[in-house]
Amino acid sequence: MTWSLMMPNDDVAELVRSLGVRVSREALLALIAHATTARLSPVQTFEELAAIAHRERAERNLAARAKAATIGTFKPLERFDWNHPRTIQRELVEELMTLDFVAKGHNVLLRGPSGVGKTMLAQNLGMLALQRGHTVRFTTLSAALADLLKQESLPALERRLRKYTAPSLLILDEIGYLPCSRQSADLLYNIISRRHESRSLVLTTNLPFKQWSTVFPGAACVSALIDRFVQHCHILDIDADSWRQKESLAMSEARPKPRPETAEPSAPAAAKKR
Repeated sequence: MTWSLMMPNDDVAELVRSLGVRVSREALLALIAHATTARLSPVQTFEELAAIAHRERAERNLAARAKAATIGTFKPLERFDWNHPRTIQRELVEELMTLDFVAKGHNVLLRGPSGVGKTMLAQNLGMLALQRGHTVRFTTLSAALADLLKQESLPALERRLRKYTAPSLLILDEIGYLPCSRQSADLLYNIISRRHESRSLVLTTNLPFKQWSTVFPGAACVSALIDRFVQHCHILDIDADSWRQKESLAMSEARPKPRPETAEPSAPAAAKKR
């Protein structure tokens, strides 16, 4: 490409990108237009370009870390309807969002029936922790246990356990939805013990502690794992109707109602009209 003082903006943007500057085409075009309109100096233009490059690199890194953490897509906390739950400690939610519990190695339990926002709140905590530079892993309990149980040797299991013991914040979703074996209970106890008082664990569940033994029938370590988990734990109970059922009902009510069919006149009535 030949340099020209009259080069179109599109070509300038492509030239800059071809030099290895990792900035989106749209951002470059916006910068060129702004620099031209505001009559920025070359130094000011380069400062703007560097700021955009740093910001987009941070966004790419965060997206890559979120993908590695398997947080998934979720509704941001700003869209949470605080008037929907019958009971929720908003002050506790706001305190948790400061991530002070992560700095202290404390745990969090999000408890309530299905569909009340436990997973969404846990995902928001995970993304906020990533934004603050923490390492995070998000998974359902059943997926984590299946991942560990398929390891064929003790060394392989030890290596795989680091996926769940090393992150600054581990989020295990949906405890209580599927029954687990005694071996699964031992694995969860192992994870909780290794993280105890050093790295934070967030659990979501629909069950009170006294019913956790039904999830791990016959497991002797259930009381011990609960004891370690709750020693430094913030418990958030949510009482609400299911968001999914509410949204399904709203969609159903928003659909246009079918028009009632006009009944055909009976034969005698039609005859009288004639």
